[in-house]
Amino acid sequence: MGVTHTHLFTDKQNELARLAKALGHPARIAILEFLLEANACINSDLVEELGLAQATISQHLRELKDLGIIQGTVEGVSVCYCIHPQKWKEMEGLFNGLFGKLGAPTDACC
Repeated sequence: MGVTHTHLFTDKQNELARLAKALGHPARIAILEFLLEANACINSDLVEELGLAQATISQHLRELKDLGIIQGTVEGVSVCYCIHPQKWKEMEGLFNGLFGKLGAPTDACC
């Protein structure tokens, strides 16, 4: 695969692309939906809840945490994860900004 040339794009465009990539896997969407529905820190066994292997869950949690979408704490063998509220609002603004750029639909479009 070729070089992405991220330097050609704005910080906002690069951040939106990183976030979109993170949302591009159904397992990460399932994890986020689970955390959003719980609306609290989760320390239950996500493997049991989602039916995915522990290694798979760990990989996806790490990717979400690295981007700041979720936050978590480790206490002994227990890990607690939840949605990072400020990052979630930032993401909402970025995606709404992109989706809001389409004006009123016209019949003149191809």
